Amino acid sequence: MRNPVVPAVRRGLVCLLSCAALSAALPAVAAAPPSARTPRVKEQDRIPFTQRYYAVQRGGIVRAANSAVTCRESAAGDGAAAVPCVTARTGKSAQSGKGNHGAGDGKNRPAAVPAVVANHRYDMFYTDVDDDPNTFNSSRAELALPKDAQVTYARLYWGGNLLVSEQKPHKDNGRVLVAEPGGAYKELLADSVIGHRTADGADAFQATADVTELVRNSGPGMYTVAQINVAMGRTRVGAWGGWTLVVAYAKKGAPLRHLSLWDGFDTVTAEQRTLHLDLGRMRIPVGGYGRLGMVAYDGDRGITDDSLTFEPHGTRRAVPIADPENAADDVFNSSITDSGRDRIRREPAHRNTLGYDSDVFDLRRALLTGADDVGVRIHTERDFLWLGALFLEADAG
Repeated sequence: MRNPVVPAVRRGLVCLLSCAALSAALPAVAAAPPSARTPRVKEQDRIPFTQRYYAVQRGGIVRAANSAVTCRESAAGDGAAAVPCVTARTGKSAQSGKGNHGAGDGKNRPAAVPAVVANHRYDMFYTDVDDDPNTFNSSRAELALPKDAQVTYARLYWGGNLLVSEQKPHKDNGRVLVAEPGGAYKELLADSVIGHRTADGADAFQATADVTELVRNSGPGMYTVAQINVAMGRTRVGAWGGWTLVVAYAKKGAPLRHLSLWDGFDTVTAEQRTLHLDLGRMRIPVGGYGRLGMVAYDGDRGITDDSLTFEPHGTRRAVPIADPENAADDVFNSSITDSGRDRIRREPAHRNTLGYDSDVFDLRRALLTGADDVGVRIHTERDFLWLGALFLEADAG
């Protein structure tokens, strides 16, 4: 027997009112924006590097970055001269005090000496700096924009290893939470093909999304990124992951510069040791100013013989990239630095990120004779690298 219409309507009104009250009581993070209802983007195991953004304007490029996992404070590491976690985070080793040299990586290749201070030597756990019980990882970093700068483009990159002592589901690769300075979390969805590949015992990914409007409206300050889909624990590969926010800006009175951003998803291994990237035609004057930024995953501190070379074509010069924080033979050393200094305001601010690189290098030595077009070469002998993004600002000739 069917129910009468009036009681049915009454029950419907009660349900609507109850649902409305429940929605109002939930935190802001629970309410997904309309973009969350759009179809999920596809994944590929390799994404060739292409130019994402390019402009010639008076301004520059800045970035904020941090890692999503680190070693547990109680972890002692391994090896004849084991380095405690609290020491490993400082970037020092028991043998050298700097952790810049090593003979191998412990990943099916020659055994590492104690100077290697890398993620696969520790039980790894999430960084979580917020007070939100609904997030399992979170970290912050400052975006420092010059006064009166106008944001022209901004993009967030996030990624890591899904397989350690646990397996994270790849369906969550394209979702992350972002909070602007002083703001609440907002769900962000990847807007491009996600790089996702299983290799060398890792299940790695990188996702990316345009955040120009968010950064343009919010300006400089501490940005928080949470819920990056990375795994914790300990294996021969190790846990690693992090995020980088790249922002191009215009500013009246600033030098006229090339501003360019490339991204993709590719690996450099002992089997495929070199990756060449042609960054295109770009006229840079003799003695010009320039900075090169890169985002990479699972570069281990102390595993030497990996390098980054800047190639200003037309000058017949190939210039190895190095600075006080990134040795020429260990550039991919789990660091977040700017022009040779570890000066970026971050929470947490571990000098050794244990598997995440987001560095910016000064190119003035490489541009002494200028350039007509430019390229980059990434090389490794023993380490296993996952490359995600490159960005460049350089004087326009």
